[in-house]
Amino acid sequence: MTSIKSDSNPDKRGRAKPDNYLENWIERQSLVESMVPIIGKFHREKNVRILLYGIPLISLSVIEIMQAHRTVREVEENELSEYETSMILASLEKLDLGPAQIDIGILAAAFLFDDHGQNIDEFVTDQTSKAIGNHSPVLEKPQDVVLFGFGRIGRLISRLILEDTGAGETFSLKAVVVRKSKSEDLTKRAELMRRDSVHGPFKGTIRVDEDSNTLIMNGNPVKFIYSDDPENIDYSKFNIKNAILIDNTGISRDKKGLSRHLNAKGISKVLLTAPTKGDLKNIVYGVNHKNISEEDNIIGAASCTTNAIVPLLKAITEEFGIDNGHVETVHSYTNDQNLIDNYHDKARRGRSAALNMVLTETGAASAVSQVLPELNGKLTANAIRVPTPNVSMAILNLYLDKETNLDELNSFLRKTAFHSIFKDQIDYTNSPETVSSDIIGSRFGCVIDSQATICNKKNIVIYAWYDNELGYCAQLLRVLKRMAGIKYLRLPLFL
Repeated sequence: MTSIKSDSNPDKRGRAKPDNYLENWIERQSLVESMVPIIGKFHREKNVRILLYGIPLISLSVIEIMQAHRTVREVEENELSEYETSMILASLEKLDLGPAQIDIGILAAAFLFDDHGQNIDEFVTDQTSKAIGNHSPVLEKPQDVVLFGFGRIGRLISRLILEDTGAGETFSLKAVVVRKSKSEDLTKRAELMRRDSVHGPFKGTIRVDEDSNTLIMNGNPVKFIYSDDPENIDYSKFNIKNAILIDNTGISRDKKGLSRHLNAKGISKVLLTAPTKGDLKNIVYGVNHKNISEEDNIIGAASCTTNAIVPLLKAITEEFGIDNGHVETVHSYTNDQNLIDNYHDKARRGRSAALNMVLTETGAASAVSQVLPELNGKLTANAIRVPTPNVSMAILNLYLDKETNLDELNSFLRKTAFHSIFKDQIDYTNSPETVSSDIIGSRFGCVIDSQATICNKKNIVIYAWYDNELGYCAQLLRVLKRMAGIKYLRLPLFL
């Protein structure tokens, strides 16, 4: 099928129509059903991660994979379908591939655009040649990981780590440190892991072993250690060595406090799920992750808002330049607010989070200048907490160095989302009906709402949604991989 006419509404584009819609649907569904075990086998046996325009397919159902194809067709304004990607996957299955991330969506689109006079097997072999026969492991042995805290971020990053573990060649989630509350503590924590009011059920199985204080999650034994004294835990007695500890409590954010973890036996590095204080590095993956060195033993992953706006601001700065601007975040309420009116140390946050929009401060502007020094002093920022449990929005009101127009700006944003170094951080939607709940589960730093973009020469306003929980955790996982030395060959090479 080929697109005949482009339109901002994808359902108005002209395209060849199937003779029988139901038969076409069933055929495409059958193709995806045959793709799923191949995707799983690649993941478990070869450590080959199959993507579709940056979306990992290993965790998706048949229908979700079909929806991902639909999303690409809508936003990229092409007719990429399961017919093309299934043929790419069939060609890949014939090859002796080693560890890599392979985007079958980009490969299929590239083959449709220019096959270089090759048949599909020749094209796929040529584009993935660097992974053929290269079976060097991404790590010599799995990286031990410990979580300090098991709240919203702790449980969600656990989901992502367990999903990424595959056959156990990357991460080994060994332990979680919490403060014990009651005798049934472990069972309650298992239930919170199994069920999530926002993100739905855990994709897998969890077994409770109270005798050893262990949760076996998707076959991974995770020890629960009860302590509130980080430096006096002997992790080595649980066979934990050179672990990266993810502190998701936010209790300590400076070098002195976070260094206490490094005094514990078995811990070699610390990753904070919040902005650090002092001279510790704050990393936004995709922008300054290359600043991480082997000598860095404490790193901060900044905030969800910082991860949402910094890649976008970096891209705009490089293309148009930014003279000045203001960032307003409309942020879902968080656990540090009160459900009903009560005392709070911070102004307004004591008022009921479920009943009010709450104007509050944000460190977004200063955080941006830490990662992008070229914007120091050019931005102001504020935040409004609103009565939704997840998904936030950043409104970037910017004055550029050079003029542009709406079509040119949105075209640039779309290309940035799909064909730039920021493709893992920035997503893009052109649906005129997008609302916050549609963004739940997004693994991008932000999702540009192109229908809301405003442009008046040098004055522009960009609306960017972000899942302030899972989207942030996806960025956190990328930083964790960098700290562990995990780096996949990303194919095709022009990605």
